[in-house]
Amino acid sequence: MTNANCAAPLIPREKLFGNPTRAAGQISPDGKWLGWLAPRDGVLNIWMAPSADSSAAKPMTNSTDRPIRQYFWAPDSRSLLYIQDKGGDENFLLYGVDVATGAERTLTPFEDTRVMLVGDSTSQKGRLLVGLNNRDPRLHDVHLLDLNTGELTLVLENEGFAGFLADDNLDLRMAVRPNAEGGMDYFDIADGKIAAEASGGTGLEDSLTTSPAGYTSDGKTLYWIDSRGRDTAALVAIDTETGESRILAENPQADIGGTLRHPVTGVVEAYSVNYLRTTWTAIDPAIKASLDFLEANLEGDFSVISRTDDDTMWVVSNDPLIAPAKTWLYDRKKGELTEFYTSRPDLVGAPLQPMHTLEIRARDGLVLPSYLTLPPGSDSKGDGVPDAPVPMVLLVHGGPWARDGYGFNPNHQWLANRGYAVLSVNFRGSTGFGKNFISAADLEWGKKMHDDLVDAVNWAVSTGITPAEKIAIMGGSYGGYATLAGLTFTPDAFACGVDIVGPSNLETLLATIPPYWEPLVAQFHQRMGNPNTPEGLAMLKERSPLQSADNIKRPLLIGQGANDPRVNQAESDQIVSAMKDKGIPVTYVLFPDEGHGFAKPANNIAFNAIAENFLATCLGGRAEAIGETLGKSTASIVEGADYVQGLDAAAGN
Repeated sequence: MTNANCAAPLIPREKLFGNPTRAAGQISPDGKWLGWLAPRDGVLNIWMAPSADSSAAKPMTNSTDRPIRQYFWAPDSRSLLYIQDKGGDENFLLYGVDVATGAERTLTPFEDTRVMLVGDSTSQKGRLLVGLNNRDPRLHDVHLLDLNTGELTLVLENEGFAGFLADDNLDLRMAVRPNAEGGMDYFDIADGKIAAEASGGTGLEDSLTTSPAGYTSDGKTLYWIDSRGRDTAALVAIDTETGESRILAENPQADIGGTLRHPVTGVVEAYSVNYLRTTWTAIDPAIKASLDFLEANLEGDFSVISRTDDDTMWVVSNDPLIAPAKTWLYDRKKGELTEFYTSRPDLVGAPLQPMHTLEIRARDGLVLPSYLTLPPGSDSKGDGVPDAPVPMVLLVHGGPWARDGYGFNPNHQWLANRGYAVLSVNFRGSTGFGKNFISAADLEWGKKMHDDLVDAVNWAVSTGITPAEKIAIMGGSYGGYATLAGLTFTPDAFACGVDIVGPSNLETLLATIPPYWEPLVAQFHQRMGNPNTPEGLAMLKERSPLQSADNIKRPLLIGQGANDPRVNQAESDQIVSAMKDKGIPVTYVLFPDEGHGFAKPANNIAFNAIAENFLATCLGGRAEAIGETLGKSTASIVEGADYVQGLDAAAGN
């Protein structure tokens, strides 16, 4: 281990990135059962127990390779449903497990097919509407699925629509189709027939901030998250008979984020806003009383993640930030909280650090909501500024149409524990802060979007967070692109970079998007650049780090999944090859059984072991030895093992 001015014990990677003890707890709609994810022979599987006795648990699935990461209860409580792909290819199929018998079946038994949920019902609990792209990989046809017999019945053959909305009767009511401007057009559906003319729509500017949010169960109200005519998206209710529209909630700083809706009626009872932190506001008095009770009895942030149909029992997730997250059962009748589980009990007592919320101003005045975590023992005043500057990792989120948020973040805790300040910036283009914030990034990949990151770095240096020569840039997907952009377009700004599944060539990225994203390609072209025009193609080439690979002069670590359908392996291969041709050092780690990110804990831990030793080599922070992590993973060190401390030996070279 390298030396660093930090007395706190190292938190083992396994405790942060290994399997949780339990996760994703949910209660069945009828209240009789609890479900959760937990390891079975080292792989996350679905477990179940009676709600009256969570200790009487039994596994319901037996995945022996990839972890199950998403599951949900069937509306009739008779089965557990989950989706799973193969090797990270994102062709997710739907599986069901009978609660009574434990029998499992593949409910969408097709090859090279990705399922999407179109609608569920509180009145027809044994059936779902699902979309399947087995006929045409670009388009999802709508089918009615009987969960208990497995029968699939075609409801509508898709002729160019990106999505559909159904009511509680499982009748399709709306179709959504992209338009040439990069927005969406909305078409009413009656008696199974789609209207010839759109009833409404959006242009590009509202395309990511406006969408229908579902009907009440009686079909009389349609909710929207809607930014049309305003900047931040409001919660709007429309009377489906009269067309009358009412604004239920809006906020000048951030979009309306989530809602709590009655599990049977579908009526919105509370809504959330997430600017720097998430706040909930209740519309229904009884829900307000329950949220007030939880606020008074739980430390830190909480969210309601599951409710029974009679709404007497809730499953509540609680994030204290500087302690491992807990999940509780909340009996609303009794006014009692019972601990369900702690996700990572091994982190109890670990030196977890607080997260500081920030507003950083970009050079053109745009305010960037951001988050900072400092190393343990570095900030004796607790004011968010270390007593002396420390090395820093700029951790860039993916998307880019996504966002960073407040709360327990294993990457923040891991890197801070190793001796680094960790800064995450919601650069322009991030979602949640209104449509103008998103639109400010249009055609600005590698330009103003990157300027925001550089401005945040300059703020950190001028504030005394970090010395200018001790800053790394790191991220996945778009964050990987930002890493490559940082080392090519601003080669003196960063001491090193860690790129995880990041695109190096925007032209080839757009040429190889998954077929089911094809309906959205007009929006990609409007926001990134259109390769079908000479100007657009020239811009995409200019903004592609691959074209400037010979500018790189600082160490680079790349991690890639061989089965990534979004950012193909060629994106990493290309820039590694270009760097080798120029004699520029690069370390390249390839995982043959992963896709867009590393789902298997052993693979994630192995890459992080390499990454923290890479950062220690470049910035001088602390590192837990790589040890046996490589041997427990499928990692292949394609290039540059000798550029990372301990990697050559760990790889058996």
